[in-house]
Formats: sequence, C-alpha cells, structure tokens
Amino acid sequence: MPNANENVPTRTWIALIGVLLGAFMAVLDIQITNASLKDIQGTLSASADEISWVSTAYLVAEIIVIPLTGWLSRVFSPRYYLVVNSALFICFSIFSGLAKTLTTMIVWRAMQGFTGGVLIPMAFSVILNKLPKSKQPVGLALFGLTATFAPSIGPLIGGWLTDNYGWPSIFYINILPGILLITAIWFALDQDPLHLNELRGGDWWGVVTMAIGLGALQIVLEEGNRKDWFSSPVIVKLAVVAAVFLTSFLVIEFLREEPLVNLRLLGRRNFGLGSVVNTALGMGLYGCTYILPVYLGQIQGYDAFDIGKTVMWMGLPQLFIIPLVPRLMQRIDSRLLIAFGIGMFGFSCLMMTHMSALTAYDQFRLPQVVRAIGQPFIIIPLSAVATAGIAAGKESGSASALFNMMRNIGGSVAIAALATTMTNREHFHSARIGESISMFDFRTQERISNAVNHFASRGADAWTASWQSIYSLAGIGRRESFVMAFNDCFYLIGLALLLSGLVIPFFRRTKTTSGAPIH
Repeated sequence: MPNANENVPTRTWIALIGVLLGAFMAVLDIQITNASLKDIQGTLSASADEISWVSTAYLVAEIIVIPLTGWLSRVFSPRYYLVVNSALFICFSIFSGLAKTLTTMIVWRAMQGFTGGVLIPMAFSVILNKLPKSKQPVGLALFGLTATFAPSIGPLIGGWLTDNYGWPSIFYINILPGILLITAIWFALDQDPLHLNELRGGDWWGVVTMAIGLGALQIVLEEGNRKDWFSSPVIVKLAVVAAVFLTSFLVIEFLREEPLVNLRLLGRRNFGLGSVVNTALGMGLYGCTYILPVYLGQIQGYDAFDIGKTVMWMGLPQLFIIPLVPRLMQRIDSRLLIAFGIGMFGFSCLMMTHMSALTAYDQFRLPQVVRAIGQPFIIIPLSAVATAGIAAGKESGSASALFNMMRNIGGSVAIAALATTMTNREHFHSARIGESISMFDFRTQERISNAVNHFASRGADAWTASWQSIYSLAGIGRRESFVMAFNDCFYLIGLALLLSGLVIPFFRRTKTTSGAPIH
C-alpha cells in the first residue's frame, strides 16, 4: 500500500474508475428493472406475484455473494475475480434480455445478482487497499456516486429505454460499460498472487449457513407483505430457516480463528456505529426509491419515464455536491458533516409527510433537492470515519463486505416495512374516512347531487348516474386514504434517519489534515 504522501499512479486511477463503473452498473441494475416490470410481465405472461421475482432473484443473489467477496477475491486475486465476474455479468445481462419464459428470466437475473453483487464491495475494497489515506476521501466520493446517484437515475433510464427500444434494452446497455470495465481492470489492476490453498481450509460451514440464512431472510422480506407475513406457512418456514442458519453463522464466525467475515470489526467503535448509520442510510435510500415511484404511478398515474423525470431530482444535484465533500472533510469535523447530511435527508422525508392528491412533479422538486444535498454528506464522511484504522488486506475485505451488506439489509428491511405500513395504514385511514362520511350530511348529499348531474349530462340514466356518483365518492375516499398512508411511510423513513443520528456524537474523532485521516 502506498504511504500517505505518495502520488497515485495513473494506472491505479484507471483501475479505480473501472471498478466504480462496475459498482455503478450493479446498483443501476437493481432499480432499472423496476420501471419496466409491467412490460416484462406482459411479455412473459406472468402474474403480479410472479413478476416480483425478477427483482427478488437479483437481490437474494446479491445479498448472498457480498459477504463472500472478500474471501474469494483473496483466493482468486482481485484482478481475476473482477474480470471473470464482469464477463459473466455481461453474459447474464444478455441472457436476461433474451429470456422468453419467466423461469429463465428468474434464473438469469439470479446469476446477474451473483456476479453483479461482487462489483459493489470490490470497488470499496480497491479504494481501501490501493489508495493512500490522503486520496481515500476522493475515492469514497466517487464511490458515493454509485450508491446514491445510480438509484436516482435508474427509473429514468429504464423508463426511457423501455418506451423507445423495449424492455430487453435495459439489459443490453450493460455490454459497452462492461467491456470498458474488463479492459480497465485487466490493464490497470496489478496481479496479486492466487491463494488457492485457502479453498481447502475455507470456512465452508460459514459459507453454507450464511448463504441459506441470508437467502431465506431476503425472501421473507421481499415476499412477506404479499403473502400476509406469518399467515403464510411458507413465510413461517423461511423465517425459522433464516433464524436458525443466521444464528449458526454468527456462532461459527465468532468462534473460528479465520472466519469468512470478521464480525469482530463491529466491536470497533467507529465501524460498529458507522454500520448502524449505514443501515439507516440504506433504509432511506431504498425506501424512498421504492415508495415515491409507487405514489407517482398509483396516485398521479405517471408512466415509467415521467416517474424517472421526477426521481432524477434526487440525483442530478449530487454531481455538483460530491466533488466538494472531500475538501470540506479537510476543514470540518466529519461527524458534523454526517450530522448535517442526516438532518437534510431526514428533513426532506418529513417535507413529504403533508402530501395531497395534487402533489406532483413541481411539489417534489424542492424535497428531492434537499435530499440530494444531504446524501453525499452522509455516505462519504461516514465511509471514511467507519473505516479509519482498518488495515489493508483481510480486514478491508471484511469491512467492505459488512459495510455494503448492512446498507443492503437496511434497504430490504425498509421496503418490507413500508409495504406493510402502506397496507395497514391505508386500511386504517380508509376506515376513518368511511366513519366521517354520512349520507345524512348536507355536504355529502350536495357532492353526490353534483356528481349525479355530471354523469347525467354525459348520457347516464338516473339510476346509473346515482350509482356512479356513489362509486366516485368511494374512489375519492380510497385515494385519500392511500395518500395519507404514503405520508405515514415518509414519516417513518425520516424518523429512522433522524434517530440514527443520535449515535454520531459517540464516534471517535478522526481529523483530516492535508487529506490524510489521523487517528
């Protein structure tokens, strides 16, 4: 590893840009399909529950492979490991675009997740292992683009491609960046020695228990709300499997001298507390990216491209803010920057807790910009503070796996919680609205009378116009109950973010002078 005052060779920057491009592609592929699920569903003749597995398969595979990445990259060397997985990622992307049945689509998406999931922690690991401390804030700033900017523009790119070139194009766009990624890694990343002997003494029980436990947990979180949680025997069984195997995994990792993932890192103050904030960040990132498009599609009737144009406001301003953060880290305590970012992100969510059925593109612009300002001030300083003192090599591999896994788990928990909250709170608000509407109330009678006249003017007979007016009133009540449920969801996200900020004062101070963290 170069020392802090050493200039970084151009080849290292090329390698870094290559792995960051890979991480960007992997994160983008999580979100880009969401805008096209209805089109894919129609082509593959799938039900609403079945088509959800196009996204679930990718996420399950990704969450399993992330903890394995540190170990497998040591065994096969980062260069070979990245090149092979990048090539496979391109192949599985093409196969996904060519899929003709739901089963083959799910298989190729899972393979995409297994290979794409490698690219995210490897980018983080390359920053920690190849850049000196003086340059790591710059690397982390670039990494922040992959974690926060890609989810913001994913729906826009996916919607535009689907509308103009069909849904297979959302998979084919990985080809050119993938080739650039492979070229950059092969040319610029130095070849480390292989350690194939580690396969014989590998933590195989840890691998098995982790893969089964995390896979079962991810399915529970993704499918729980659709299957009414523990009313479903399948969800109950998977929850038990997740609890048993994840508990076994924890025991194995803490008892083993050479664990698959060094969980003891969570005992270090900054890394453990940083993981708490990072989990909340994942809840905010993926929770908002999930709930906002649902609102825009369901209440405003936006298509995929219009949703993308709205969501992009949480991404574009970051392009101008992210380059400033490393400079600010040299002058301002990173803990203050994290607190500022958490406050802005949380406040942006609270700004969206007073929506009405008229809230649309124009009204979302300011909250989205506020969120875009806050996000870079969280992820870049947080990554630097959490990894301060992490040694290059095995420690950095485990730190990268844990840090990225915690953010993904936070996102999965948030989506599951928000989906359940949406269902329950909509029922609650619907019942309250129903209680407040009385057919004996003058205002209700007046509204129905106006609606009857409206439908009668369009040619409906008296009986039909009367029923249409009642259905119309019921529809308005249902719409308002959903809007209030969306408000509740944004309130929960904002609350989770702000509560995570309570741990910030307990971070050990890390000072950045001339760009180099001193700890």
